[in-house]
Amino acid sequence: MNMSFEQGPIRPPSESGSLLIRFTRNCPWNKCKFCPVYKGDKFSKRSLDEILADIDTISSIIEDIREKSRKRGYNGEFNNQLLQEIISEQGLGEHYKNVAVWLVRSKGHVFIQDANSLILKTEDLITALKTLRQKVPGITRITTYARSSTVSRKSLQDLQALKKAGLDRVHIGMESGSDNVLKLINKGITAQQHIDAGQKVVGSGLALSEYVMPGLGGREFSREHALETARVLNAIGPDYIRIRTLHVIPGTPLFEDMQNNNFQPLSEDETVQELRLFISSLEGIESTITSDHIMNLLEEVQGTLPRDKPRMLEIIDNYLQLPKQDRMLFQLGRKGGGLRSPGELKDPSVRSKIQSAAQSLEQQQGQDLEQILPELTRQYI
Repeated sequence: MNMSFEQGPIRPPSESGSLLIRFTRNCPWNKCKFCPVYKGDKFSKRSLDEILADIDTISSIIEDIREKSRKRGYNGEFNNQLLQEIISEQGLGEHYKNVAVWLVRSKGHVFIQDANSLILKTEDLITALKTLRQKVPGITRITTYARSSTVSRKSLQDLQALKKAGLDRVHIGMESGSDNVLKLINKGITAQQHIDAGQKVVGSGLALSEYVMPGLGGREFSREHALETARVLNAIGPDYIRIRTLHVIPGTPLFEDMQNNNFQPLSEDETVQELRLFISSLEGIESTITSDHIMNLLEEVQGTLPRDKPRMLEIIDNYLQLPKQDRMLFQLGRKGGGLRSPGELKDPSVRSKIQSAAQSLEQQQGQDLEQILPELTRQYI
């Protein structure tokens, strides 16, 4: 059986092992200055018939894999040996193999794509969610991206109905709680809309994950960005706050602003200082902060509020109190993928390797490490 899809609705499992299924194509708002992902791509809704056909195909693939398991003596079970045989088998499509990977290696998570699935009619979403739960065995969680502006147009009853139909978690790219920053990046939404949407999701019983972006306000709005983002999150009380540090990517409007000196990006140390102000301003909520992205400098700054707040601030303070040379060495080690914590520099062998790498780069580039690090970040991206 060779399953293929013109628009690729069944995509490779993410790092967390989720099976990615498209309910929409691209993003309905692609004017955000920092985002390179959907530029030039036209947004469109997938019809309910398309979505249901994809779910039927997934179901058929699963049954076909189960039959392979029986014929090969695995008693209908999904295991690593069967997966290796399927991956090496000629004539099987990419999507077939993606489903096999999900069956064997995932925890049953499904992620609905692309950027704003809740823009579909509530009744269509309910039908799709119920069908997905019925026809795909082993699902433990269904998550979707959504925009605050879209959520705000749904009623509380709509969201509760989606939860009952099988939706578990909503991810919203808040980015900032500052109206000035939201306007700066053309986010197309206000802080109050973020609050209204977030409170509605929380009130429905759905788990809510809000993404914030340290550094997004640049030097001009750094303090306001930290304080206002914390204020909005304090009003919402999301289950998760996910840190996604800004790194300006060439080809985006924000990069052009930076090149024209209309946007002054923060240094790594300034971003850490902003992060400290942000975390210290989070009050009265029990959210879990996660730093699950390689571009975040301090991976250890994560935990559940309010219990872990002192520890997170201590990690930040310990970094900021390091000598400047040590901070730069850690940044180099982090960008090279060799270091995860500043404490690793205490190991003489690790420190020696990073110092040697720094000296080699300085000799090659004819610049000091402080000048080299920003360019390394751009290359890394």
